[in-house]
Amino acid sequence: MRTTGLLIVALALAGCTALPQQSALTTPPPPPPSPTTTPSVLDFPQRPRALPLDAVDPCAVLTADQRMSLSLDNPPSAYVEPSFGSARACTIRSTTSGNVARIALVLVSGADVWLSENAQVDYTVSAIEGYTAITVRTPDVNNACNVEVDVADGQFLDVMFRDGGNSTAVQQDHLCLGAQRVAEAAMASLLKKR
Repeated sequence: MRTTGLLIVALALAGCTALPQQSALTTPPPPPPSPTTTPSVLDFPQRPRALPLDAVDPCAVLTADQRMSLSLDNPPSAYVEPSFGSARACTIRSTTSGNVARIALVLVSGADVWLSENAQVDYTVSAIEGYTAITVRTPDVNNACNVEVDVADGQFLDVMFRDGGNSTAVQQDHLCLGAQRVAEAAMASLLKKR
């Protein structure tokens, strides 16, 4: 019986052996810190002046003459664009080309939002009337192109030009040129009215 007791104590002690102390060689390295890189935001050149869009009617941005010169011959139609923080917007269709222009007045964000990695778009930066303009192409969306113009702090003019359902698809390069032309006309109009 005494032998059995000693055997039980020996087995119990064997189960309680100390683990080797961890050292720098045995301790796994801490996980790498999560990347804190912020997307490089392009420093926009200073605007000639601020053009706040708060009191602007999106359907009145383009004059009747401008709409006709852009072949946007249907009456403008106002609506609210939920994807831009309920931005006031206006669409104008062309019966000649079958294309559609949209002007949205974004008051909840600056145009630099398009430069973020989260936007997941391809873009090029240029200028219209001295204001930074970003031409945006969304991957896998070939039937539209946007031009975003930085007009005031926390505000931008969004111009989209899209294929309105033509029997032959319009090339995206052509749509980007259309968006550029509409954005140029819109900026000329906004500057003239101010």
